[in-house]
Amino acid sequence: MPQPWKPSPAIKLSFALHGAAALGLVAAPAAWPWALGALGLNHLALTAAGLLPRSSVLGPNLTRLPPAAAGRGEIALTIDDGPDPEVTPRVLDLLDAAGVRASFFCIGRRARAHPALCRAIAARGHRVENHGDSHSWAFSTFGMARMRADIAAAQATLADLTGQAPRFFRPTAGLRSPLLDPVLAGLDLRLAAWTRRPYDTRDGAAHTVHERLTRRLAAGDILLLHDGHAGRTPEGEPLILAVLPGLLRSIAEHGLRPVTLATAVDGPPTA
Repeated sequence: MPQPWKPSPAIKLSFALHGAAALGLVAAPAAWPWALGALGLNHLALTAAGLLPRSSVLGPNLTRLPPAAAGRGEIALTIDDGPDPEVTPRVLDLLDAAGVRASFFCIGRRARAHPALCRAIAARGHRVENHGDSHSWAFSTFGMARMRADIAAAQATLADLTGQAPRFFRPTAGLRSPLLDPVLAGLDLRLAAWTRRPYDTRDGAAHTVHERLTRRLAAGDILLLHDGHAGRTPEGEPLILAVLPGLLRSIAEHGLRPVTLATAVDGPPTA
């Protein structure tokens, strides 16, 4: 059910600044350079906030699991940009062997191209979440109507294929604009970023990626990996496949339990 949009303090301040600038121009038209400069700085600050994937300036952003989940020793594996017909089935096998559940942020158009694979993710106990329909690198520049259409198209596809409506959204590379928060509220989605990002689409060194994910690893962390657009090791192996076995061992050695984002937020099922 769509939720009423509650602007963040920064957005409320921006609204107030625009109102003050308008009133100021009415009272003192000659002050327009100052008003224009203030608005320019405001828009620059909001744009900068949108370039920081873990920022909550523009609205709520899940960058760590809730305290209750951390208290239970939970972390979340989130896997982006699939489904990929070469990589995703092997990722699922590795997760199954370890008894681990993950959240897959799938691209709508890729899900339509590989519907059986998308269904298999959900059927094997994982959650499919929304990573947009187009995965456009220009997503953060979309107007509100285009942004909503892109997210809604992926939402419809993923819900139809899996029988479960995604609850979380992650924009391309985590980049966004102030328009995203009201769109997500209208679609009843939550923005989810990460605690640890290993840059595994660009770095082919499995040990470096592993180190980025496990350095100071702690309960409540949200880890990011990619099955789609996966980087490659020097031997040509998809990086997530080279990293995941060791990562799962490290998680177990730390006494942590990977769960889906939905499980972490909702808590364990009651009897």
